[in-house]
Amino acid sequence: MNYGKWMLVLALGTAGSAQAAGIGVKAGTTGVGVDLGWGIAPTLGGRVGIAGMNFTAADIDTNNVHYESKAKLGNANLLLDWSPLGPFRLSGGFIANNNKLDLTGTPTSGTAPIPAGSNLSGTVKPDRSFAPYLGVGYGNVWTKGINFYFDLGVMFQGTPQLSLSLNCGTSNPAQCAAAQSQVEAERQRVQDKVDKYKLFPVGSVGITIGF
Repeated sequence: MNYGKWMLVLALGTAGSAQAAGIGVKAGTTGVGVDLGWGIAPTLGGRVGIAGMNFTAADIDTNNVHYESKAKLGNANLLLDWSPLGPFRLSGGFIANNNKLDLTGTPTSGTAPIPAGSNLSGTVKPDRSFAPYLGVGYGNVWTKGINFYFDLGVMFQGTPQLSLSLNCGTSNPAQCAAAQSQVEAERQRVQDKVDKYKLFPVGSVGITIGF
């Protein structure tokens, strides 16, 4: 399902009767992106946005395998912003979460679970592709004029899920065949390291133009 397109259609339909509207440009832990916001009531507004970015993430090490990782972020948010105290607000909603982490593992010793000349490749994805979000912030996208805004909260993405496979490369076929039986044990070692990331921290800052 194209969550970004669905959210945009919903936003445009709701914004048709909105009191005010604006656009924001932001950067943060979900990537670089834009928000479209509109007023619903004096202290309540709606917001949709997209953000994404690719970058080299922190490496991961197990017993005898070193993993290089590359993060690919892709997010589309659908949020309600409630501002009972002026520009300070509470925000809640959902984020269509297409984030993933690509891993490439190479042996670091002769006793590694994979033979020399081979490598492991894997992908870590969130358990929930449509994750609840709750946070606080300052500034509203639909506020008239040029303004500053920020968000700070968490996305409840669930336990990340890892897939892992062995690429034999130039390794000895017999050694590679024997190593296949150890891939699941190695996958579990990496899984144990990513299990704790059930909450994705969301933080962003940006500039808005309201009409």
